[in-house]
Amino acid sequence: LLSWQASYDPADQRTCLICGDRATGLHYGIISCEGCKGFFKRSICNKRVYRCSRDKNCEMSRKQRNRCQYCRLLKCLQMGMNRKAIREDGMPGGRNKSIGPVQITEEEIERIMSGQEFKEEAPEHTWGNNGDSDHSSPSNGASEGNQPSPASTLSSNRSVEMNGYTAALRDQYINTSMSTHYQLLPHLFSYAAQSGLLAPQPRGLYPQSHPMVLQLVAAEDLAPLTTPMLIEDGYKVTQVELFALLCRLADELLFRQIAWIKKLPFFCELSIEDYTCLLSSTWQELILLSCLTIYSSQIFGDLADVTAKYTPSDDELQGFSEDGMEVMERLIYLFRKFHQLKISNEEYACMKAINFLNQDIRGLSNVSQLEQLNKRYWFVCQDFTEYKYPHQPKRFPEIMMCLPEIRCIAGKMVNVPLEQLPLLFKAVLHSCKSSLTSYRTGPSPCVTAASGN
Repeated sequence: LLSWQASYDPADQRTCLICGDRATGLHYGIISCEGCKGFFKRSICNKRVYRCSRDKNCEMSRKQRNRCQYCRLLKCLQMGMNRKAIREDGMPGGRNKSIGPVQITEEEIERIMSGQEFKEEAPEHTWGNNGDSDHSSPSNGASEGNQPSPASTLSSNRSVEMNGYTAALRDQYINTSMSTHYQLLPHLFSYAAQSGLLAPQPRGLYPQSHPMVLQLVAAEDLAPLTTPMLIEDGYKVTQVELFALLCRLADELLFRQIAWIKKLPFFCELSIEDYTCLLSSTWQELILLSCLTIYSSQIFGDLADVTAKYTPSDDELQGFSEDGMEVMERLIYLFRKFHQLKISNEEYACMKAINFLNQDIRGLSNVSQLEQLNKRYWFVCQDFTEYKYPHQPKRFPEIMMCLPEIRCIAGKMVNVPLEQLPLLFKAVLHSCKSSLTSYRTGPSPCVTAASGN
């Protein structure tokens, strides 16, 4: 192994054993790319516990590797990445360059993937602000089974360990003092199990959280969409007409996202190049999130009425792809989840910022600053949600677990042929509107304005 290392040529076009991307060298014992090296280090250092939304056998490629963190970490371990080669101080560089790949048993892998090994170690966990961009924010997590579990969070991906969630951590990102009875908060995702030991207590909102949330809401264009979606009775909408309408809607929604970026309170903290990179990678996710929340009444009302006037041909029905079926099922599930949660404008604004500030996107220049911003709004969102809904201890993780599902759906929609989009939207909107009619007993779904601020 040592002789192989000495003769290794970085310019040699080897491929990463995890995702197939161009490898940059021997990292933690195996040939891998910078992306998988950093992911493995973040996962182990931050004691991440992920969940897979499928069958724990997701495709690992350069384009798909960010879709499921569980399967990515699983493959890292299966291919021999050595967690003991990671420096304990979290700084760049391996602990021992001579450490090679390791073979561990299925039982050991399961202990790592389930978090059992981290619990037994029980080290004092901190997220030091040492400038190492390899540290990860709490924005990555995983969904489990066909519906994401509360142990899930951001990046297709999904569950986040919050062992180091202490007063010092919150102070670091919100810069406010914390009262003593909040210095030992329980592990975020085991809170439900411990709720009998720590009943919800009324508390105040941290001073900087409220203005930061209001700044995000102020950046949003909450006005109704202006794209005409009214069709006279008796008119039969064609596939071409419906597709053209969907394109006009996408244009308007994308234009609003661009305007939103310019109004963000942290707009001056990142470069135009990074904003361009972020938008090009997340615009579909941002549009989907807005359609499920602030524009839901128009999408599941006016647009659904238009799609109802479109009758697909037999050829269209028979040619509907498996990818289209999967996207349809996931969208319907997600709609019902959002309807159940009734996301407030404040929560929506935080979700959108967290999803947008994704430091795992390739090509970013200021990853460290992006990570700080992501963490900042993560904790602001948690603070606001726990303050507004003290008797819903699982609300924050349930909100966060919707984001990886949105990313997953957005990624899969790319595989749906364009000519099938009219049928996809008709099927989804018809199903969602029907279910909405059947169990509507209260106010309008999805978005409610949080009151009492």
